[in-house]
Order: sequence, then structure tokens, then C-alpha cells
Amino acid sequence: MTFDLVISMTRLLLIGLIGAVSAFVPSFAQASGHAEWAHVVPAQMPFDAPPKPEAAPDVSVPPSSKPLDSDEVKRAEALLPLLEGKQEFWAMGEFVHLGAPAVPVLVKALKMPGARTRYNAIETLLMMKEPGAVPALIEVAKEPNEMPRIREHALRVAVRLDPAQVPPAIELMAKDSNPTIRKAAAFEARYVRHKAVIPSLIGLISDDERFVAITAVNSLWLLTRHESEMHDWDVSTKQDRVEWAQEWIDWWKANQETFELPGPRRPKKPL
Repeated sequence: MTFDLVISMTRLLLIGLIGAVSAFVPSFAQASGHAEWAHVVPAQMPFDAPPKPEAAPDVSVPPSSKPLDSDEVKRAEALLPLLEGKQEFWAMGEFVHLGAPAVPVLVKALKMPGARTRYNAIETLLMMKEPGAVPALIEVAKEPNEMPRIREHALRVAVRLDPAQVPPAIELMAKDSNPTIRKAAAFEARYVRHKAVIPSLIGLISDDERFVAITAVNSLWLLTRHESEMHDWDVSTKQDRVEWAQEWIDWWKANQETFELPGPRRPKKPL
């Protein structure tokens, strides 16, 4: 007798046994006057909740503020190639731990060949929150030969670290040949609370690309809260935007000497 035949016969026996038991239990329950025996009643087994985790002490290490010695400078420079690859997150964390004294080394990565290296260097500077890196970031944002994604990110981080240094970059990027860069300038300008960005935004209202113009006028409304004429920007033409830009030009000429930026809006309190 083969093994497969044994398995088949065993299965048949089990099926027959299950059928016999299924037929016997209800009939036995009815004959004995205990029909409820034929019903399965689910039961909850006792369960103890897992113990609450104990409070763990804060073991985070604050960034260093001491100047780097020669060995630490060499170590920081050795981290630069690791900003792209399997150890990139570890390298970024090491720079954050080294703190502000490592910024002069880290900004060297902004000119390294790998695009991901440059992007990760910008992201690391954001985590380090060191305004001293803003001039190097602005240089990247203004570089016409750099990738648009990296230029946008450099501008965004520079605005977050020290917006007061950014208006010259906004002015230059607003005239860039790439509409993606012009849109980035129009969007980030709303976070630069400085009158110097208003002429750049007004100049973008008549942009050839409608989405650039819409972004610029939205930034103007947020910065100035000037109640301009209502226009349908979503279906506007180039000629429409040229005419509408003149309204903002006239308003700015009449008010630029005395205008003061209103305070930032505060989030509404929940009801």
C-alpha cells in the first residue's frame, strides 16, 4: 500500500467520523431534552492587559558647540561622501551632533558632484537650524546651472533659517527663465516679511505662466492684506494679467513709502 493511498483513506475516515458526530449530537440533545447542547456558546478567556511601559529617561545628546579640532575636521570631511548612499542618514545625524561648528565643512557638500549629496546637505542644514549657512544656501538657490529641485529646496531652507537675508535671491529667481523657479520664488516670498519682496511679486503677476501669476498674487494678499479688485485668475490670459498687474503697481506707488507689513495671522482658536 502506497503512502498516498494511506493518506487518502485516512482523510475519508476522518470525514466520515465528523459526519457521524455532527448527526449524533443534535439527535442526542433533542432526545435528552437538552436541545441547547447543540449550540456552540463562545466564551471569553481571562485576559490580563500588558503592563504599562516605564518612563524612559531622555538620553538624547545635545549638539556640540565647541570648535572642531583638527581630528574632528578630518572626521567631518570624511562624512561628506557618505551623504549619498546606504549610510546617508547616519552621516546626516553625525553632522547634526557635531553642531554649528561643522557647518563650514558641511557647506562644501553643496558643490559636490552628486545631486543627492547636495540635497541631503541642504536637508541637514535645516535640521541643524544654523543661520550662518544661509549665504551658502542662497548661492545654491541663485545658481542657474543647478537642478531646479535643489534650487527650490535651498531657497526654502534659507527662508526658514533667516528670511531677512533672502530678498535678493527672491528678486533674482523671480526673473529666472524656468517657470518652476519663478513659482518657487513667488511661493516662498510669502514667508519673507520684508517690503523688498513686494515689487518682485508684483512683477510676477503678468507672468506668461498663469500658475506663477496666481501664486504671486496669493502671496501678495497674504503679505499685504490689500483688498484688490476681484478677478478670475484661473481663466485669465496674459493680457488680463498685464492689466491687473497695473492695479497693484498703482497701489504700490501710492503706498510704498508709508506701508507697513501687517502682523502674521494667528491660527483661529477652536470653538
